[in-house]
Amino acid sequence: MKNHTKYLPLIVAIIFLGVSACAPKKITTEVESMAEPEEVMEPMDDQSDDMSMMAPSPDPRVGLGAGLFDAEEAIWNLNLLSATKPGEAFVGVTNSDLAFKGKYAIQGNYNGVMIWDISNPAEPVLEVEYVCPASQSDVSVYENLLFISGEGFGGRLDCGTEGVQEAVSADRLRGIRIFDITDINEPVYLTNVQTCRGSHTHSVLKDPNDDENVYVYVSGSAPVRPSDELEGCSAAGPDEDPNSALFRIEVIKVPLANPMAAAIVSSPRIFEDLVAPPTHGMAPADIAAVEEAKAQGKFTVDIGDQTMVAPDQFIIPMLQQFAQQRAGEGATPTAADSAALREALPGIVAERFGGGDDGDDDGPGQGPTQCHDITLYPEIGLAGGACEGYGLLLDITDPANPKRLDAVADSNFAYWHSATFNNEGTQILFTDEWGGGGQPKCRASDPKEWGANAYFTLEDGKMNFQSYYKLPAAQTPEENCVAHNGSLIPVPGRDIMVQSWYQGGISIFDWTDLNNVVEIAYHDRGPVNADQMQMGGSWSVYWYNGLIVSSEIARGLDILELVPSGYLSANEIAAAKTVKLDYLNAQGQPKFVWPSSVELSNAYLDQLERDGGLSGANLESARTALNEASMAQGTKRTSAFRKLATDLGKYAATAKDPAKVQKLAGVVRDLSMM
Repeated sequence: MKNHTKYLPLIVAIIFLGVSACAPKKITTEVESMAEPEEVMEPMDDQSDDMSMMAPSPDPRVGLGAGLFDAEEAIWNLNLLSATKPGEAFVGVTNSDLAFKGKYAIQGNYNGVMIWDISNPAEPVLEVEYVCPASQSDVSVYENLLFISGEGFGGRLDCGTEGVQEAVSADRLRGIRIFDITDINEPVYLTNVQTCRGSHTHSVLKDPNDDENVYVYVSGSAPVRPSDELEGCSAAGPDEDPNSALFRIEVIKVPLANPMAAAIVSSPRIFEDLVAPPTHGMAPADIAAVEEAKAQGKFTVDIGDQTMVAPDQFIIPMLQQFAQQRAGEGATPTAADSAALREALPGIVAERFGGGDDGDDDGPGQGPTQCHDITLYPEIGLAGGACEGYGLLLDITDPANPKRLDAVADSNFAYWHSATFNNEGTQILFTDEWGGGGQPKCRASDPKEWGANAYFTLEDGKMNFQSYYKLPAAQTPEENCVAHNGSLIPVPGRDIMVQSWYQGGISIFDWTDLNNVVEIAYHDRGPVNADQMQMGGSWSVYWYNGLIVSSEIARGLDILELVPSGYLSANEIAAAKTVKLDYLNAQGQPKFVWPSSVELSNAYLDQLERDGGLSGANLESARTALNEASMAQGTKRTSAFRKLATDLGKYAATAKDPAKVQKLAGVVRDLSMM
């Protein structure tokens, strides 16, 4: 069976290194700041002196100077409001995912969670530092509950920092922790739900038809724990044990009135009948690195169909062991020890990490045994499962029993990592975390189809591939870079998303037209370390109530805002800000609903102007009428909006985009009744 795991095993030994502190030293910027938009906006052409739709050339992201807190930066069509270092207990430890509640951003960290007050985004305040080690501390919220994932073998039930050393221990936590955050400054640890493979990630589902419970979909990609540690856990294949912990996800039901009663209610086998997906070979840069390493006499290992250079952190301790076995404690490794290790290494790797492909002789092997991440979109009853070697489309109308509708595989994709729907639920994108997040996969020679996004249309429960998009700025071999987590930005009438690319920074792109995905903004820093790979960059970045918040793996918390450009008008940004969320878990995707407003009306007019959807004379007339109506009072205001709505209905008959004109007319009609 092909080994489709999140992390190529040798990366795990070197993936998280220490950090220190300084201040930014250089920032390359196209737009420095954004004034707060007034209620009534001018036409697009008059909003800014720089409305260019041409990206800076040469790309300023290429060749940025390195540093931890003093790296050079490049920014385009964004404003960096703040860059804040993590709390003392979390410095040097990986920052992971984000969730939001009210004025707070909740940031996961392998040491626990940090809760930030972001009501002043220029100066976020670290309100809570809750130390509770566990990888990878994926976080979600619902009402007064906070959910945190734990998958690693060192997480303790009591949140202790001493770890767990025993192979089997009653103290180990692998699963979901549940906290009461009624007083968010004093989280109360309520309970946990243990799972056989732990929780790498999870997603919280609030079913629109169930106000008494929430459901947590758990994805765990670690090895199955012994049954002596958690009863019922089995690592045997389903053909040997129908209750195998492999080839399934876990669904936890959480009664809101009694979260202490949370428990697994089903373990859906959504991977049935899937076979090992097609794979691609090694990238040119990786092949060259392996050949150079071999020429230098370095150790290489084969894992699945990949050859990797074994890092010193992996090799040196084993060489010392070989020397000690030969000549006793303190012996220095010799050429003979090196030769012996080289001969034994394939067997050691196979024993430690599993290996090979046991399906080649008898046809394709079995498919994925777990999802990495599942994005739930309850308003449309669908979920996108990014499941290692496949992208799945799931029916979640029965929340405890999701059903697979469709599955797609792609030889260009190495590891299906996460998914995002467009707001209408007609399109979906999947990310490919080629290299597991710990390798440089945005080098100039890396194929643009590898480590990218793949876009699909949705029709009758099927996914139809359309195109790929990858970060267009080449990154260095010292920067881990590949597609990662992001979310929609609620710009009305368009599909716009902000996405993290680890040390590739963040990229904002318009994917309304899947055959013409266009980058419209970005922020990037130079490498954490100029001389060697050191983990850093944006783990996840999400839009929340007008802000763009990024969890920086090594550097802390970044908060940014959009600025107007030729791609995105001030009116569109103002309309996006009218969407207010009480909370956000990006993997429990909300459906955006825009309140009828003058900002929304102006945003539609800007889009009609940009796309030529309404003739110039009618467009000018509509802008003038909207401006006058919005400034009028009482019955004059009502009459003016009614007349404009009627006129827009007439304009639609000859417009190139009649649907958008009619949508605008509907908003104006609503305004007449306010």
